[in-house]
Amino acid sequence: MTNDIILSAKNITKAFKAKPVLTGINFDLPAKQIVAICGANGSGKSVFMRILSGLIRTDTGTVSVFGTQLGGKNEFPPSTGVHFDNSGLLLTETGWNNLLLLAMISNTVSKERIEEVIRLVNLDPNDKRPVRTYSTGMRQRLGIAQALMEDPQLLLLDEPTTGLDFDGQDWFHDLIRELQGHGKTILITSHSKEEIASFCDQAYVMAGGTLKSL
Repeated sequence: MTNDIILSAKNITKAFKAKPVLTGINFDLPAKQIVAICGANGSGKSVFMRILSGLIRTDTGTVSVFGTQLGGKNEFPPSTGVHFDNSGLLLTETGWNNLLLLAMISNTVSKERIEEVIRLVNLDPNDKRPVRTYSTGMRQRLGIAQALMEDPQLLLLDEPTTGLDFDGQDWFHDLIRELQGHGKTILITSHSKEEIASFCDQAYVMAGGTLKSL
């Protein structure tokens, strides 16, 4: 792995119930870039993101993040924030409490930082409503705040603009450009080639278990 490549996936294959989902994917993620993978539902892009996040094991192949190969004692990638489908949110708690309870696990995030990231995603840290009352877009914003909370160098965001209106999508594009300006590397997935073309440095399409550059 060169100094410019912070994530490298080699010969990744994955099948479920003997049905191939990923077939020999090779992928390198350059530092400080915004890179997107687009594809239809069932194309395998979310499975690939979960493999990169250490949440799913490959059948074959290796994943290295910041020079650390995932697997064994290194189950999860270092300095990486992830966002998936928000299914882990506690619906009876406030947005603030969701982040606070998560922060208590690692004990590395201050209350000031929690407030900062909630405001960063345009939510109100003083909102006392439970998350079950949040719109889909608000839950997406909270999930993004969760990914940002520990100030990681790498962000893996699976369909982060789902549920966001046009203004919300513009806000998200501005946010990740700002994060890139602070030296972050961002990999996202999306359904829309048109959306990602407007703000990404590089884009790929996933189909038939393979990954090709756009």
